[in-house]
Amino acid sequence: MSFLGIDIGTSGLRALLVDGNGAPIGSAEQAFTTFNPHPGWSEQDPADWIAALEAAIATLRAKYPAFEGLKGIGVAGQMHGAVLLDEDDAVLRPCMLWNDTRSHREARTLDALPDFRALTGNIVFAGFTAPKLDWLRSHEPDIFRRTAKVVLPAGYLNHYLTGDHVADMSDSAGTSWLDVGGREWSDTLLAHSNMRAGQMPRLVEGSEKAGSLRASLARDWGLSGEVIIAGGAGDNAAAACGLGLLEEGEGFVSLGTSGVLLLARDRYHPDPQTAVHSFCHAVPERWYQMSVMLSAADCLTWLSSITGARAEALTFALGDDLQPPGRVQFFPYLSGERTPHNDAEIRAGFVGLGKDTDRDALTRAVLEGVCFGLRDGFEALISGGSKPAHLFAIGGGSTSRYWLSLLATVIKTPLHLPEGREFGAAMGAARLGMTATLGAPVSEIMGRVPTAEIIEPIAALTDAYDAAYLAFRAGYHLLKSHTAGGEI
Repeated sequence: MSFLGIDIGTSGLRALLVDGNGAPIGSAEQAFTTFNPHPGWSEQDPADWIAALEAAIATLRAKYPAFEGLKGIGVAGQMHGAVLLDEDDAVLRPCMLWNDTRSHREARTLDALPDFRALTGNIVFAGFTAPKLDWLRSHEPDIFRRTAKVVLPAGYLNHYLTGDHVADMSDSAGTSWLDVGGREWSDTLLAHSNMRAGQMPRLVEGSEKAGSLRASLARDWGLSGEVIIAGGAGDNAAAACGLGLLEEGEGFVSLGTSGVLLLARDRYHPDPQTAVHSFCHAVPERWYQMSVMLSAADCLTWLSSITGARAEALTFALGDDLQPPGRVQFFPYLSGERTPHNDAEIRAGFVGLGKDTDRDALTRAVLEGVCFGLRDGFEALISGGSKPAHLFAIGGGSTSRYWLSLLATVIKTPLHLPEGREFGAAMGAARLGMTATLGAPVSEIMGRVPTAEIIEPIAALTDAYDAAYLAFRAGYHLLKSHTAGGEI
């Protein structure tokens, strides 16, 4: 018996095969392209996701005989993206992604309606799904008129797998159409967006059965018997499931393309004025809160692209021992910002450059700027009353010991490194597939992963980084005055 977890990320798809005990067997990855036809636009072709899935399945089938015993699948996906289907389920246009900010004006208009914050517990951010449809209504009215269903990236893969339009609560909480406390679509919010309940997918919990694998796919993949498809999850909820973070105050920080701080909550705690996200968890009767910065490791990737040095080489050159704050400041707003500023238009900048500024100084400034941006979100997150004793650290940036030591010191919180290599969104999706298939209690399948190592804050440098953070906050206001940002 085996299970499959699928994660549709921003840069590619990952498929993880696990055995009946949840232990990893093997994985396959496929990249796809993001298109940026205009400033602030970010799109992908859903057909590329299907091609990536089929290529990953072919790899797993060829390498791992255990694939023949596949019994359950879970899908995790990048949130907020709008996949528009016509009456025949044909895709009408490229998917507008989570980091597409073209609808920032529409987002402000919807957010001004009290029902949105009251029912969703969130600000209507430019990257969310509802303002995207409002933008389409004005700028692509024919596409808007022909839209019969709106599904998210993970929901589109669920549709490919099952033939049904189905979505889970955690992913749907990021649309601005879900009553997040009640865990159901809101007719009121849909009406404000000129949408109808019939255009929404059927809702299920992420750990519940969403459907069965289509017979034609089962045949093509060499499978026999029923294969259960779970409701799945948004990517961050799935990562929390992969780490086993379901209880009050358990959380992680992710240094990925974006920067995420997530805390599990045992009940619904909306706090929209802080720009903290309050979403349904992927399992019943659980929620989570999350702060999001739009550019985290992406800032290091950008620096890598303009210096011609690999990101790993940039951080390796700094060594492992944390240095005091540098003179150069970097403001990490390459794509605008969410928590706590809700400013889609502000852009990044360096301050304090001199003739003696070298590549290492720029690298330190970028890492420090990202950590200060994460502290902005951390301060907003803990204002809701849940301060974690520690956080797990995941994401590509967590491979840098220097960056981890810096972050632990800036937020004054120990960072735990999870044991093993498989604990992310694909593992969480696989665990959801197992739960839906086996009917076992969530707690039995999703135990918390062990800690391999703890990165403690450097006590001798916390005061210096507190002062540097205050200077960063002052610099943000100066930077904002020189850009066309929205209100804080």
